Amino acid sequence: MSFRAEDVPSLTGKTVVVTGANSGIGFEAARVLAARGADLILACRSSERGQGAAARIRSTSPHARLEVRPLDLANLAAVREFARWLNDARPALHLLINNAGLMAIPRQTTVEGFEMQLGVNHLAHFALTGLLLPKLLATPDARVVNLSSQAHLIGRMRWDDLDGERSYHKWTAYGQSKLANLLFTFELARRLHARNATQRALACHPGYADTNLQHVGPSMEGSRLNQWMMKIGNRLMAQSAADGALPTLYAATAPAAQSGEYYGPSGLFGRAGPPAPLRAMAAAYDPASVQRLWQVSIERTGVGFEQLALIGTPG
Repeated sequence: MSFRAEDVPSLTGKTVVVTGANSGIGFEAARVLAARGADLILACRSSERGQGAAARIRSTSPHARLEVRPLDLANLAAVREFARWLNDARPALHLLINNAGLMAIPRQTTVEGFEMQLGVNHLAHFALTGLLLPKLLATPDARVVNLSSQAHLIGRMRWDDLDGERSYHKWTAYGQSKLANLLFTFELARRLHARNATQRALACHPGYADTNLQHVGPSMEGSRLNQWMMKIGNRLMAQSAADGALPTLYAATAPAAQSGEYYGPSGLFGRAGPPAPLRAMAAAYDPASVQRLWQVSIERTGVGFEQLALIGTPG
């Protein structure tokens, strides 16, 4: 399957939200979506960095329709505020790309006390999707795209210690959050399908792409050695962030992209290559884990997905 940025169809008249759009995969995806005519909302923790990203996009797409809005995913009150604004400000929402994330950082907690990687990477995006669900369901053929990672392969849901209070390792915590992204996606897709909805929920991963994501953890640890190793690794082995954004763009816009599917690079070890449908590890499809995470996420965020709440359990 061949897919390039040039294959993204016209998005004129489509409202699109990209979280974490100021750098890396999010920026590269936003840049292409803006060039294809989307009414694009850059949802960024730092408004200053978001405005910088908007300026870079306008330098190549001067007529781009862009708006930068603050969104701190480590604070559910901020998530609710963003959702209130969007529900009031836009008549439709065609595409929500839950892209923002943290990788392999020292243990921290969100405002609500959740382990930061699970809180930002999964719970905040779960809440954001649920708060925007009425708008998505009112928009025919809308899509939700969740960014996962091949690191889900090292993840497991530590139900007795989700926040790493008794034991914490930065990489297994990251893997847990990326597994949670997939469990959420597959259950959302199942519930949409059971409702006979035209909306789609899809997941993707970028492969090994040269972004700032790899540098945040070593920087927070104050480890110059690890920062240097990440820099060298990116230079020698990583594909560009623009290429890493292709699975996101495919899941978000390709007519053939199917709800409930997981897309990523098709090359060796999923590191690079054209986007293709993938099979996640078996744990990502486990019915008991799917249902347990759904309920835990509702309890933790207070967001109920009421319009999908009456669908039964998986068969």
